[in-house]
Amino acid sequence: MPGITIQSPQQTDTAAIAEAAFVNVPSLLPESSYVCVGDTIDTGQQEGFLRGHGTQVVDGNLLATVCGVIQRVNKLISVVPVKARYNPELGDVVVGRVTEVANKRWRIDLKSRQAAALMLSAVNLPGGVQRRRTAEDELNMREVYTEGDLISAEVQSFYADGAIALHTRSLKYGKLANGQIVEVPPNLIKRQKQHFTTLEGTGVQLILGLNGVIWVSAESKQPPEQANSPLVSEAQPVLVRDVSKAECHAIARVANCIRALATLYFSIHPASIISVYTASLDQNVAVTAITQEAMLSDIASKEAAQREGDD
Repeated sequence: MPGITIQSPQQTDTAAIAEAAFVNVPSLLPESSYVCVGDTIDTGQQEGFLRGHGTQVVDGNLLATVCGVIQRVNKLISVVPVKARYNPELGDVVVGRVTEVANKRWRIDLKSRQAAALMLSAVNLPGGVQRRRTAEDELNMREVYTEGDLISAEVQSFYADGAIALHTRSLKYGKLANGQIVEVPPNLIKRQKQHFTTLEGTGVQLILGLNGVIWVSAESKQPPEQANSPLVSEAQPVLVRDVSKAECHAIARVANCIRALATLYFSIHPASIISVYTASLDQNVAVTAITQEAMLSDIASKEAAQREGDD
């Protein structure tokens, strides 16, 4: 019926869980910082303010064009939307899927606003040889990456039309195997010094892609003769191998811990993942039950208690 919004049970339960847990917790931002579409933004009679993204001037008033949080940087006033597609920056670590191989480049799906391309000249050749790319290299591009491959890469630059240029020249980037992807809203993953990490005591490695794609895989096992080699990076992509049942179980548990955090719209980083992982083990929660209401309520309650303690 017109004018009636129907929510799924999962959405309704999540909202109720978060509201119940944080009812007595003060907000991190003042209420006036949150706006909806059409709300007037207070400029404080500021002369010469600059209109940023998510705003529009109508009859001399600055109005919000998206739902989100007001951000002020000197005279620039913008609104950061609660949910948005990935907006890349130079140096970002991303995880994407190869969708096309053609014309000395791979097309990569990053689930972003812009298209992404990985040029043949921006990858390491097999064996790590350093030389100019030839016509033979172009013919053998599918031996490096082919359609459907998952890869990790870094944002190198931008083209004139806004498209993203990637590179995988470091040993830590490249094809991914022995794991699964978890997709979350990009703004839940914060930029940090290290996006390649091993969760201690779990046997699981993570690549926290800033485009909202997280790679969860079994810990790489290097041959003994390479373990102490300075030429081998700790984050070097793993080779395809048989993954044990215990490793599969650990991967699935970590992946569901991430999904639980994303469902509650909590920030996703190694410490928060380990916290949920440890709690699920201590309470003997089944892997499939981590994303259910009882565990979500426990996660929200612990987060609320931690924020109250910080205050």
